[in-house]
Amino acid sequence: MTSRPAAGGGRWVEVDPARVARWVEGFADRHGPPTTTVEAYGLLLAAPDGATAELHTPPGAPAAADVPGFVAAAAAPRRLGLLLARKGAVAVGVAVGEELVVSKVDTRYVQGRTAAGGWSQQRFARRRDNQAKAALADAVELAVRLLLPEAAILSALVCGGDRRAVDIVLAERRLAPLAALRAERLLDVPEPRHAVLVGAIAAARAVRILVRDPAPDRAG
Repeated sequence: MTSRPAAGGGRWVEVDPARVARWVEGFADRHGPPTTTVEAYGLLLAAPDGATAELHTPPGAPAAADVPGFVAAAAAPRRLGLLLARKGAVAVGVAVGEELVVSKVDTRYVQGRTAAGGWSQQRFARRRDNQAKAALADAVELAVRLLLPEAAILSALVCGGDRRAVDIVLAERRLAPLAALRAERLLDVPEPRHAVLVGAIAAARAVRILVRDPAPDRAG
């Protein structure tokens, strides 16, 4: 389980689907038995002491009306497409449950910053821009070849890395069926490698929970 502060207060925790039921039990133990409300994002748990937990439905999982249904849907195997892009590297894959069944990683060199006293900044910028465009063109073709044939049977497409790079790839007209499956979640990943792609499966399947603790008692 990972945790990080949330904009606007509270904290995000990411929980493996198999541990969600236990997490909810712990929330109830700490804050009292919560009421459950169905929301657009998933379920809202509101405890008697004022604490809340927003359980966000993971990519590709169906909506649920209660916690047992949510847990079952989150843990069920789904066929997810993965598209990770950053700088000159792209990784695409298809995961069924926790297993990566299709994968390809492509790395193309993109020049970094020039040292002081190097060639002109304009020349450097043009070369770097051309290298980046070539890398994204490769990413498009990789997605067309490996992900597009899977579009009809994917539950969702989960992307990660640099948002602008992913946006450019999915703007390709041929990839419209994949763009329609794109999940709102953007995974924070380093430069794509095979190990990063494998690790992205757990992140794509994790249940994100926004926890807000009760307001401090200012009485007296």
